[in-house]
Amino acid sequence: SAEGGGEPVRYRTAEMADAMLGSGLPAQQPVMLSVVPGEAREGQGSAAVLETVLPAPAEDSNSTDSAKAPKVNCEERNTSGIDRFTLQVLNVSQDLMEFLNPNSSDCTLVLFYTPWCRFSASLAPHFNSLPRAFPTLRFLALDASQHSSLSTRFGTVAVPNILLFQGAKPMARFNHTDRTLETLKDFIFNQTGIEAKSDVAVTEEDWEGPLPSVLAKGIDWLLLFSVLFLAGFVMYATIRTESIRWLIPGQEHEHQE
Repeated sequence: SAEGGGEPVRYRTAEMADAMLGSGLPAQQPVMLSVVPGEAREGQGSAAVLETVLPAPAEDSNSTDSAKAPKVNCEERNTSGIDRFTLQVLNVSQDLMEFLNPNSSDCTLVLFYTPWCRFSASLAPHFNSLPRAFPTLRFLALDASQHSSLSTRFGTVAVPNILLFQGAKPMARFNHTDRTLETLKDFIFNQTGIEAKSDVAVTEEDWEGPLPSVLAKGIDWLLLFSVLFLAGFVMYATIRTESIRWLIPGQEHEHQE
């Protein structure tokens, strides 16, 4: 305490000031003290007084505004009567559009792959286990080399390529380089809001099929045809070089001189 009565009271710490002033606030509620200029008195400089500043109320972490709404509202199919949930691989004679209903809002995850792609082979067991994790969704896979028109239509420039369809309309593309069961679960949940079953894991049966996880040894006939065509064109252009020069105006006189 100060002598004379006119000089302001000073405290060494904010805790001492809070205890002496008796703010009356609950002990568990934090209190912030700020120093503001006081009113000047005659013959004295401006005094400093302590002002109590209450903390801002904490935001509700469970607010509905912060929750992410699903991007695709999928109509979950009826699973009654289905004993085994598995992936369906389309053959060369089957058209993808026959398996997608444009008049419904159900969702289908479609994989474009090739049998000789090692990335497709490593993805195969993880994709085979997805139907058990999401029984209310449909899962299809097709060989992109046998369905080149579909690959061009949906912009499949590399395999494996995974598209989420709602009805017959592509809604989202899986773009992660880490292609595992967990990343695929996260992708489906973020897009549809459907949670996967927690007890599903990749098993030995998933490595066996239905999507093959072993690279197929074969000949890429399209690549072979492209190489042969390019080599034949180069040879033809080389042989016909002299003949082509005679067709260019002004080249005859230069040759005679």
